[in-house]
Amino acid sequence: MKKIIISLAILVIGLLLAEISFAYDLPSTRKSKRVIAKIRPVLAKDLLEQGLSLGSPIFMRIFKKSGELEVWVEKSKQFKLFKAYKLCRFSGSLGPKMRLDDCQSPEGFYYVKPDQLNPSSQFHMAFNIGYPNSYDRALNRTGSAIMVHGDCVSIGCYAMTDEKIEEIYTIADAAFRGGQPFFRIHIFPFRMTKKNMEQHKRSKWIRFWKNLKQGYDIFEYEKKPPNVMVRGKKYIFEKI
Repeated sequence: MKKIIISLAILVIGLLLAEISFAYDLPSTRKSKRVIAKIRPVLAKDLLEQGLSLGSPIFMRIFKKSGELEVWVEKSKQFKLFKAYKLCRFSGSLGPKMRLDDCQSPEGFYYVKPDQLNPSSQFHMAFNIGYPNSYDRALNRTGSAIMVHGDCVSIGCYAMTDEKIEEIYTIADAAFRGGQPFFRIHIFPFRMTKKNMEQHKRSKWIRFWKNLKQGYDIFEYEKKPPNVMVRGKKYIFEKI
């Protein structure tokens, strides 16, 4: 009986998402439609088993040192971790991106809107993280087209295997079709625990990382990502 109920729930979710898709003009290609049609029922089942719904608002975090991309899904006004995906590759080392062609992957607080999806990427499927943001621009940092994408190659981007980017892209597509206007993606050098901060206290980036840790801590305590603003060349945070 439980399996029947789950199957019916997945069917209903699929039908609802199919109806919603006509109301939203999201970037798509024949390939992306084929991928999403294949992946969506499996994701819906996996999410449902964790008490989550495909199409709910999402939030992502990336950690360079451990090589992880986390996908969180909203439930009861907080976010619950759905899955941590292993990064295939990123460029450079710990620390922010400074300029065009430095082959460095960014760190900081970014957000993704529907038009930042790229279903026709030369790296299978992708979305633009929104670098440079207002903080980067305040510090005259340069570069553009920084993506999370497939194909497992990186020159400043965060690369996944094609299989993993298909799941992540499908979750993002569903969240937009569910009505989320944008999702946040927060990128850190490492998990910003007291121990890790102590280990890196002599880094030239420690002041920058202490600023990042303020936003990291809010989510850790609240399980809701904060609103992020920039004042005086510094990130400022506001609890939602």
